Amino acid sequence: MNRTAGATEVTDADFEEQVLGADLPVLVEFTADWCAPCRQMGPVLGALADEEGHRLKVVKLDVDTNPETARAYRVLSMPTFLVFREGEPVRSMVGARPGRRLRAELEDADVL
Repeated sequence: MNRTAGATEVTDADFEEQVLGADLPVLVEFTADWCAPCRQMGPVLGALADEEGHRLKVVKLDVDTNPETARAYRVLSMPTFLVFREGEPVRSMVGARPGRRLRAELEDADVL
């Protein structure tokens, strides 16, 4: 299974509690085991979670085992990143990206 150090795995069952009910802004990676670009993002997300965990929660959701949430947010491509603040999606980003670019996009969304 695709494991990311520092990023919590969420499911359809606990998405509402872990993401929508979170006190911090949340970066959700919609991912799949077969997705090579998703695997490339693993170290980037792990570092982000380790460095910014005090102000940003980083989680991932496997779309193959948790299709309801992916469908609810109309996620069609992997990886897709959604930023949630106070239970609402405030930013969407599709595709793998360097850590520096991801950080810049999170800063633009006022979560870093």
